[in-house]
Amino acid sequence: MRAMSIASKTYEPVAARRVAFLGLGVMGAPMAAHLARAGHRVSVYNRTAAKAEAWVREHGGSRAATPGAAAADADFVFACVGNDDDLRAVVLGEQGAFAGMKPGAVFVDHTTASAAVARELHARAQECDLAFVDAPVSGGQAGAESGVLTVMCGGDEPAFEAMKPVALAYARAVTRVGGSGAGQLAKMVNQTCIAGLVQGLSEAIAFGERAGLDMKLVLEVIGKGAAQSWQMDNRGKTMVEDRFDFGFAVDWMRKDLGLVLEEARRNGARLPLTALVDQFYADVQRLGGGRWDTSSLIRRLK
Repeated sequence: MRAMSIASKTYEPVAARRVAFLGLGVMGAPMAAHLARAGHRVSVYNRTAAKAEAWVREHGGSRAATPGAAAADADFVFACVGNDDDLRAVVLGEQGAFAGMKPGAVFVDHTTASAAVARELHARAQECDLAFVDAPVSGGQAGAESGVLTVMCGGDEPAFEAMKPVALAYARAVTRVGGSGAGQLAKMVNQTCIAGLVQGLSEAIAFGERAGLDMKLVLEVIGKGAAQSWQMDNRGKTMVEDRFDFGFAVDWMRKDLGLVLEEARRNGARLPLTALVDQFYADVQRLGGGRWDTSSLIRRLK
């Protein structure tokens, strides 16, 4: 595991807790590092043991061989893995987190997953005298490393209130938006907004370049007006420069949009633009850009 660039952050005073973190990818590793820096006693688990060993060498704490062992005696168990199946794999079964957690402990899932799996695991947690909060995040790898993620949560209010001060170690906003599954639904709203914004920005830049404009200058000008957005501020320049070897990968975005479109089929929402942009991202994948940043949508237009 590469050495992470964890930005300095002032942590709010909070009682040190025993916590576990399952999944040390580009998001989970820095989130767990902020928990350690905030003074919590952290046990980590990762499917690739070498990553967990490297994390412990850099940040302290301890490594466990199974999710259940990591979760033993923890007050809070945090997870950030790939998808619904990965989440079930670390939660359920004889070696899963639920089997190792003590009664009353809280499981906080930062995976971008389906609302259905959140409700499923919330129900299973209640059967085990545990709490479950679905808590997907927005802000990307940079936000995780800086400790300024936005966390949208679903679940029971007492569990949310208990986990919030701990989660603020790596977040600037932790908000409960409703009952079980609501956090995942809010993340789907977030991704739907981003998809439309990136496609609009791609078309605007491609149009301006065809018209012979200095698009870096134009973006600087219109970025001070009503067209301003996070995508314009943070991705406009690199889109003009045709640079995409960073950021939130197209493969991940397609996974997220798949969750959105599946939920829309279930609830009857009409998402024509989202479905179209999802297919545009499929085009980018066929260009070999599965690991490019989502702003690479513009490659289709050049």
